Amino acid sequence: MVLSKRWQFLWMMVPKLVYDDSYQNLEYGKFSRFVDRSLFMRKAPGIETLHFKLGQNCGNGDIQWWIRAASKFCFRELIIEINCSTSASPSILPRSLYTECRMLVTLKLKKAVLVDVSSPTCFPSLKNLSLVSVKYPGNEFVKSLLSSCHVLEDLVVEQCINDNVTIFSVKVPSLKSLVLRTSKERAPDGESGFVVEAPSLEYLDIDQTGGFCVIENGMPNLAEAYVSVLHHHPVKFLSSITSVKRLYLCLLPHSILSCMQDMYPIRCVFHRLVHITLCTCDDEWLNLLACLLKGSPKLISLKLEKHHGHLICSPSPLRDDLSSVPECVLSSLETVEWVDYEGTEAERQLVEFILRNGSCLKKFVISPESVNPDKKYEMI
Repeated sequence: MVLSKRWQFLWMMVPKLVYDDSYQNLEYGKFSRFVDRSLFMRKAPGIETLHFKLGQNCGNGDIQWWIRAASKFCFRELIIEINCSTSASPSILPRSLYTECRMLVTLKLKKAVLVDVSSPTCFPSLKNLSLVSVKYPGNEFVKSLLSSCHVLEDLVVEQCINDNVTIFSVKVPSLKSLVLRTSKERAPDGESGFVVEAPSLEYLDIDQTGGFCVIENGMPNLAEAYVSVLHHHPVKFLSSITSVKRLYLCLLPHSILSCMQDMYPIRCVFHRLVHITLCTCDDEWLNLLACLLKGSPKLISLKLEKHHGHLICSPSPLRDDLSSVPECVLSSLETVEWVDYEGTEAERQLVEFILRNGSCLKKFVISPESVNPDKKYEMI
């Protein structure tokens, strides 16, 4: 722009626009006028990404006008992040967002307020949706919003307190990746939770400190799952993801004991599971591991690690003496990695059991609980 007049208006053609009202502590009035002018003067026919980072005195009228003004450029990605700590009032997104953004492929919202609309929502091209600390009109709005996303493949939901949703229903046949989080500030109860029906799902990441999670009609294509939950009946959840290939599992305290009482009669069989990472943060993890080994006939690799640090005592002894060696230990288990090994009697017994019966075992790595992270013992 400085070197040649020919380049003076190149900024009007850039495909990605990021507006940050915290940049250099700019006065909000100047920022608002700059956004108005830049959108009004834009010459390019389309926008790939439109990104707002807002706070301070951002008004609802500004956001509504900007989205309406930008919708004529058929933007494909819209990101709105709102800093509630500096915003004078909740930022309510306009109704035009649901009806005029038909070319939108990616939508990411953080700390925004969605309003109910009389006309049906319509996102025919939306494939990626992220809803972080968003507030909704209610349960039915969430159902309507997701049902309008006919080609949605990637969904991220992080619930906050007072979001007006007790049952977050995710019923999207096209969904392939799903991340569900609940705020640690939300009070756990038996009346709130998730209901998921996603038969095409391949990736699941759920971190839930209370409530329930119901999976309907199974997930036959599930390849990878990260599960960290505090449930009263976790086995019902585990029995719905038995098709998973790679599993990270942490059943927070009070969940494993319930799991132990239910696992044997239900007999969860993970017929495709080849890798397990099991968190050892609760004193009943050894018994959970015994159940998983019995129900994973094709397991190839196993990793044990203490991620959450809840464990304050030695692990409980095995309720089952494992007199019958699990099929995977005899025929498929090749690699075991144990992080934060403490060397208790129960743990030593488990190591001896695997070494004695692991017919296919190729590698066993033990990293003791130590201030030196490089200190580990490897048996090949």
